[in-house]
Parts: sequence; structure tokens; C-alpha cells
Amino acid sequence: MNNSRFARTAGWLAVPCLVAAGLLAWYVTREPVSRLEHNHTAVADIDPTLVARGEYVARLSDCVACHSVPGGAPFAGGLEMATPLGAIHATNITPEPETGIGRYSLADFDRAVRHGVAPDSRRLYPAMPYPSYAKLSDDDVRALYAFFMKGVAPVKQANIPSAIPFPLNLRWPIALWNGVFADTGPYEAKPSQDDVWNRGAYLVQGAGHCGSCHTPRGLAFNEKALDESGTPYLAGALLDGWYAPSLRDDHNTGLGRWSEPQIVQFLKTGRNEHAVVYGSMTEAFNNSTQFMSDDDLTAIARYLKSLPGDRQRDGQPWQYQAVSATERLDAPGAHTYVTRCASCHGLDGKGQAEWMPPLAGATSALAKESASAINITLNGSQRVVAAGVPDAYRMPAFREQLSDQEIAEVLTFMRSTWGNQGGGVEAQAVNKLRERTGPASSSPIILQMR
Repeated sequence: MNNSRFARTAGWLAVPCLVAAGLLAWYVTREPVSRLEHNHTAVADIDPTLVARGEYVARLSDCVACHSVPGGAPFAGGLEMATPLGAIHATNITPEPETGIGRYSLADFDRAVRHGVAPDSRRLYPAMPYPSYAKLSDDDVRALYAFFMKGVAPVKQANIPSAIPFPLNLRWPIALWNGVFADTGPYEAKPSQDDVWNRGAYLVQGAGHCGSCHTPRGLAFNEKALDESGTPYLAGALLDGWYAPSLRDDHNTGLGRWSEPQIVQFLKTGRNEHAVVYGSMTEAFNNSTQFMSDDDLTAIARYLKSLPGDRQRDGQPWQYQAVSATERLDAPGAHTYVTRCASCHGLDGKGQAEWMPPLAGATSALAKESASAINITLNGSQRVVAAGVPDAYRMPAFREQLSDQEIAEVLTFMRSTWGNQGGGVEAQAVNKLRERTGPASSSPIILQMR
């Protein structure tokens, strides 16, 4: 009798379990519906003006930074990207039909860009910033497709498999991740804001995908916020050996001391009185921001300056404290600073105009995270190419000249002088980054558009 009752109970339980399993299997293998599903314009009929528009959208989106490598063909893939699960490589997105995206329809392209799903229903890792690209307008996606189909040279180059081990390399759970953390629709303008603010919000949240680097991540590696409705949005994040600073109105670690024109100048020329681009931002500048229109840069600046800072997170506002490094030679790291750093950054820490950035009040000297200060001291800076002219004042790499302890001491000195309050740096932290990073390339990826 008990066995019969158990069998009936198990049978009833099996039904909802099978239904749930079926729904799960459908959900993780389905292709998202593309808003452009019924647009069947043949590639041969694409209007050249749309290709030109797509070229600009590709600049806004900085596609080349991830899908190209130094010395390689533009958009042919191969760039290795470290993730917490293992290394993955960016794919070939040239219009080559065998190894690239030459067989993609507009709907296929849309699903990949805005939903992270390839034509074979394969889920893309969110290293591809589709949670941000989801906010692209239909018109910009059409233009981007036109550019990649007609404005990019096809390159036959096989994609490199990821190094993520089984079972972490299973792709179907990404569908569940998308359902929880990814946006699903294009940007919608806020009626309470003007056109300039809304354009800036669209560029920052969507094409520019600024949050991919500058927004802290949660336990599931998700951006903690995708727009200004969340206070963590653009509040600064540690990513791949760099600390991407706050882009909010934080006095110390963000843009609180920057005016809108200074933000525009930085994005247009790669430098201003506060800083010079370095780290991952160099790639974004070299191939993206300097090519944006003045109107778009102004819109970005307007939007960013509207994001309030957080005094509790940011700390007491920095104030310059005048002192010469030679007056502190008894402090560990001071002698190294005077002999290795002062010729460019000044004994007073103020740098030299807009060419040698100040260390007094620098974000890397005020942020609690010391990764950026360590990384650029170890590995130097990539070459900044503004308006086609390479810079002449690169930060040199000191990994061969200074020990872990010497770098730790000079950075501790820098982060505790002139009013800086970032805190000390340990030799162990320097060694950790030394082992997993390398010198910055002097041959930057520069995409030559038509």
C-alpha cells in the first residue's frame, strides 16, 4: 500500500519536473527575437551612406579594441582576454564567410550584438558588452551591419578556442544570466532631460559601454548597475590589472574637479591638466573617443557631470599640500622618486603642463585600489596617438630597473605626499601584478578607416 502511494506521489511530482526541465531546455536554447527580423535588404544593395554612418557607430562602440591585435588585420580577432573563469579570445568579425560573419543576416547580427547569441544559438560570453549594446537603436545596428558587411575587408583567420575548462565552459547557463542581468531593449529617452543629456546617456550606456570597465561587478560578474538609476553605476572598478576610476562627480576618485570642457578635452586630445590617458583607456582614445564629434563629446560630458558623487565612498576632498620631494628624503621611496620620477612629474608632484600628468591629486594616488599605479610603474604606458601623431612622452616601464620593494616604496611615497591619501603599497601586491602582466606595447592598435 505504501509502495503504491509512493509511486503515485512520485508520478505526480515527475510531471511538473518534466515540464520545468522542458521549459528550461527551451529557454536556454531559444533564439531571441530580433527587432530587425523582417529587414531583408541584400548586402549587395546596402547604401554607401549607411556604410559611412556605420563606420562612425563602430568608432563610438570601439569594436576594434577587442577584435584586433597589434600587427594583425582590423577586426580579425585573436585578442586574449582574461576572465575569472579562464582566457577567451575575441572572434573574427570581418565579412569572411568561413571564419568571420560574412553569412550573418541583419537579424543574426542584431542577435549577436544586442542579445549575445550567435546564429547557431551559441551564447556569447559577456566579455562581449552586449548588455550595453542592447541599448543601441535599430538605426545604429543597421548602420553597423552595413559597415561590417561592406566597409571591412574580409580576412580568413580561424578563431581561437577559449581556455575555460569544462564544465565552466558550458554556454547554456549564460541564458539564465542574461535573463537576470542583461538589458533587453534600446535606450529610451528620459522626458525630464534635454536632448543633449539623453544623447550623452545613450552614448555612455550603450555604444560607449563605459560601465563595462567603470562599474563594479557583483558575485555573478555582472555590472551592479546599467544606468544612473543605480548608485554603483560608473563608480569605479578593478578590472584585469587596472583600476578604472569613477566617472561620477567624486572629488577624489572621479570627475568632481573636472569641468565639462575638460572632459571634452580629455576625450578629444587624450590629456588635460588633470591626467593623460593610460591603461585600457589608451585603446579607447586611440580608436574611439578622439573621432567622436564635438557635439557627442559635449553630450557625454554633460551626462557624466550629472552623476552625483558619494562622499562616504570617496573620502574627504583632496587639497594640495606644498612640499618638495627633496624635503622628505628620509622617507622610504623618496630617493627613488627624486632620481626616477621627478624629472617628468616634478619635485612638487604637479607634472608639466598637459604633457606630464600631475601625481598630486591623481586618481591613482587617491583611490584605495593601487592596481593602476602598480601596473603603469611596472609596465609603462601604451603609445598615445592623437590626430595621427604619436606622443613623445611615454611612461617607461620600470619592471627591470626596480625591485618589488622599491616600487612599493616609491608608490607609497607618491600616494602619501602632496595631500594624497591613497595609502601604502605592499611589495606582495607588486609581485602579483608583475607575474601576470607584461610591458605595454609600443605598437598600438590603430584602425585606419577609409
